[in-house]
Parts: sequence; C-alpha cells; structure tokens
Amino acid sequence: MDKKRLLMLVEIAIFAAVGLVLDQVSFKVWAQGGSVSLVMIPIILMAFRWGFLSGLTTGLLIGVMQTMFGAYIVHWLQGLLDYGVAFTVVGLAAIVREPVLKAATALNKKKMALYIVIGTVLAGFLRYLAHTIAGAVFFAEYAGDQNAWIYSIIYNGTYMLPATILTAIVGVLLFTAAPQLMQRKL
Repeated sequence: MDKKRLLMLVEIAIFAAVGLVLDQVSFKVWAQGGSVSLVMIPIILMAFRWGFLSGLTTGLLIGVMQTMFGAYIVHWLQGLLDYGVAFTVVGLAAIVREPVLKAATALNKKKMALYIVIGTVLAGFLRYLAHTIAGAVFFAEYAGDQNAWIYSIIYNGTYMLPATILTAIVGVLLFTAAPQLMQRKL
C-alpha cells in the first residue's frame, strides 16, 4: 500500500472517531432524538482534504459507530436512513472542494468562507432530508393529528438548522484560520 493511501485511511479512522466524540458532546433538543453538535466538521474536513470517497467513508463510519453506541432504531430502513445515509451524504460537501482549495492556496479568505458555507449548507440539507424522510415514514405516530411530513420537516428542522449554522460558522472560523488543515502532506 502506498503512503498516500495509507495516510488517507488513517485520517478517515481518526476523524471518524473525532466525529463520534463531537456528536457525544452535544445539545439534545428533543427526548425522541435530534441534537445540535459539531459531528459534521470532521466529515467536511475529510471531504475537503481528500475528496468525495474519503468524505463519504468518514460519514458512513460515524453513522455505523453511532449505531454501535446507542442508536434508536425501530426498523432496519429507518436505521439505514438516520445513521447510514444521513451521515454519509455529508461527505458530498466535497462538491466544493476544488474552489475551497484554490481559495486557500490564494489566501482568499472571503472565497474560502463562501465555498465552505455552500458545502456545509448542502451537506446539512442532505442530512436533514434523510432524517426527515425517516421521521415521516417511521415516526408518524408522534405527529398526532398533524400531517406526518409537515411534523417531520418541522421536528428535524429544529435541530438540523442550528446544527448546520453552527457547523458553517465553526468551519469557516477553523478552516480560514488554518487553511493548512485542508491540505494533505506526505
């Protein structure tokens, strides 16, 4: 195995563990689930450092580890959506990887911030979408007389919107202050 691939695999493992820890240090919004944490930061960092595959893999590992440490699963498909898909899609923040790296190389912090926010909002929205689908399909009984989809949109929005905003703010502050975090070195 070459050094570059080995470094990537080691970083995926380390940042997945960091993501799990960051998710444990969270503000619980609802008793039924949903919290505001910085779990997306390591996934986005890996997406910017290494690209799609590493970002997706880091997110998937975080989701899998969460199922091992106290996930609430009522059906295998709900577990897949809430843990597997929801955290894996955060790695799609890599869609703005090239512009972020170009801005970092040029030391253009405004452009870096813009693309970091775009990537984070996209990642947060895709995660929110996975949680919303799982909520509407598998937790409809909590909606009472309300439409299950409206209930799930609002319920999941109450923690995903603040989590996405917090992640974007911390990501911008962290990555613009230390752009070398996004550059891999061998």
